[in-house]
Amino acid sequence: MKPFAHFGPGPSQIYFTVEDHLKKAFREGIPSLGHRTKEFEAIFQHTTEDLKSLLEIPKEYYVFFAASATEIWERSIQNLVAERSFHFINGAFSKRFYEIAKLLGKNAEEISVPSGKAFSPNPDVRQNVELIALTHNETSTGVSLPMNFINQFRHNHPKALVIVDAVSSLPYPVFDYSKIDSIFFSVQKGFGLPAGLGVWIVNERCLTKAEKLLADGRQIGTYHSLPFYAQNAKKNQTPETPNVLGIYLLGKVVEDFLRRGIHTIRKETEYKSAILYQLLDNHPLLSCFVKDKSVRSQTVIVADCKDKTKWITDELVKAGIQPGEGYGENKKTQLRFANFPAHSKEQYELLVDSLEKLT
Repeated sequence: MKPFAHFGPGPSQIYFTVEDHLKKAFREGIPSLGHRTKEFEAIFQHTTEDLKSLLEIPKEYYVFFAASATEIWERSIQNLVAERSFHFINGAFSKRFYEIAKLLGKNAEEISVPSGKAFSPNPDVRQNVELIALTHNETSTGVSLPMNFINQFRHNHPKALVIVDAVSSLPYPVFDYSKIDSIFFSVQKGFGLPAGLGVWIVNERCLTKAEKLLADGRQIGTYHSLPFYAQNAKKNQTPETPNVLGIYLLGKVVEDFLRRGIHTIRKETEYKSAILYQLLDNHPLLSCFVKDKSVRSQTVIVADCKDKTKWITDELVKAGIQPGEGYGENKKTQLRFANFPAHSKEQYELLVDSLEKLT
């Protein structure tokens, strides 16, 4: 039976308009479109401009397209770090960003906290770091960094570049871009699309740093270096043949989000998370993994199920609901529930009703 709702945190539920957009794309020959054509340039411009409008990104920021957020981890370190990066680790994905920096030979430092826990509000970060890496929403644990935590680093470390992994939180959060130099996400989560496209947003400070590293004779990557990205983006092009279909579909879904209204999307996200968290805080068999309410994610909600995980999963599947598995060492004892724009209020109410019956 096809699930009524897919709550895995990525790939996740496909946004309901994507099927129609996909059919139209094939009718119009979008998958075969050359990336140096005027038609593609129009798609690039439409997608980037609407994305800036939706997320309230300043006009002077660049929008680049990569294969995935995983690629952007690597490109960020290559282009923005000569020697030192600093990473906040509170789960598997923030840890992986740190590990990539180490693999690339950087002097990467870190502050780690146990999974599900918050960082100290005033962390001790060395002044000479070049990049501070923050994972806004740790997909493996359901912990979200408060905005005041993210925003402190521009003031406390004005020379460092601040980069935010927002892979499983956008388009929900409201970021202050004057406090952030770069932010990135993948489309298979909050944008309800098939996997295969990463979006990397950077400012001029990032481009200047990459150009300096290049001038100093450092290797910052080949076809996906920031200067080459920017050179092409100014012409509404990409360095290489991109995922043209993915960029087209992203533009169409962003257009749909704009019609729906970002304020409405955010309010619905908060409503859906509230009813699920309320259930988890009062359920006899399930509990919320993140105990500190101030750092609970609005977009990835993690439930402790202990030895009932398989039974709960089976019962939900019978109701047409596919939950997301726990991650890593918690795979057999937790379930994760995505809360993206593709998940309707009705789907969330069905999820909560179905869980409430499991006693």
